Amino acid sequence: MTIRIWNGQTTKYNSDKYEDMLIHEIFREIEQKHIKGYTGIQLLRRETEMETIFTKLMFFDSIESIISFAGESYEKAYVPEKAKVLLTKYDEMSIHCELKHEIKYT
Repeated sequence: MTIRIWNGQTTKYNSDKYEDMLIHEIFREIEQKHIKGYTGIQLLRRETEMETIFTKLMFFDSIESIISFAGESYEKAYVPEKAKVLLTKYDEMSIHCELKHEIKYT
């Protein structure tokens, strides 16, 4: 499994709007692409004194699946224009890590 990791920051004022857009629009748009090997997404939210930081984790079977999603320049971040309007700062590039070990407890 390969995990695509990306971070973006927004103002506290825009943080709820941005989170809502991600969950109800952008994540659904990604799902509707039916990318082979795309297995899910997680959204992390961290509040700081001045802004809100979001970390997105996308899960894929392989780098080839990520290329299907993002194209040959797959390290370039996928940030729709409607999201850029709400962000104050964001990663231009996503990072990709191979999951080597995992322990889950129920």
